[in-house]
Amino acid sequence: MKFILGKKIGMSQMFDKNGKLTPVTLMSAGPCYVLQNKNKEKDGYEAIQIGFVKIEKKNKITKSMKGKEYKNIREERTEGDTSKAGDEITVSVFKEGDEVKVSGMSKGKGFQGGVKRHGFHGRIATHGVKHEHRTIGSVGTRFPQHVMKGRKMPGRMGYERTSVKNLKIMKVDLENNLLVVKGAVPGRTGALLEIRG
Repeated sequence: MKFILGKKIGMSQMFDKNGKLTPVTLMSAGPCYVLQNKNKEKDGYEAIQIGFVKIEKKNKITKSMKGKEYKNIREERTEGDTSKAGDEITVSVFKEGDEVKVSGMSKGKGFQGGVKRHGFHGRIATHGVKHEHRTIGSVGTRFPQHVMKGRKMPGRMGYERTSVKNLKIMKVDLENNLLVVKGAVPGRTGALLEIRG
């Protein structure tokens, strides 16, 4: 089972021996620690719970967090996993050439109009169209005389859970807990990422 939590550092580029450029994303992944093993008898399903980034300040730890003093806690479903509470998970579970799925929260873009949010083409730039170029146009019908549910309209855009599949691992740095993957991953710099093999 290959599952680890990490943070996005940013994008860069790599060159191979032939001089071909590849855009890459750097991620600081782990070390994560197994906090709990869930099983079918007690919990109704099999999973492991892992923690990332230990909370150091004593006044930040509440009673309900005892034994799980981590800033980020996530679960991953498993079948017959042998890991025990306290085990460490590092980037060594991955190797160069592996393909991973990276999940995270996409960049928030605030309140946006229909052109940016849904790709509407806007109004025509001709006679009688003044200050209306990026408006969405008509939203209703003659019957039933109200706006139908699900209509694409302006609203808050971004900050949604997004996943990118089949990202190839270009490099694994065990000393600095770094993963370098080909292409882009969701989120801003410093965003929490879930990396699955």
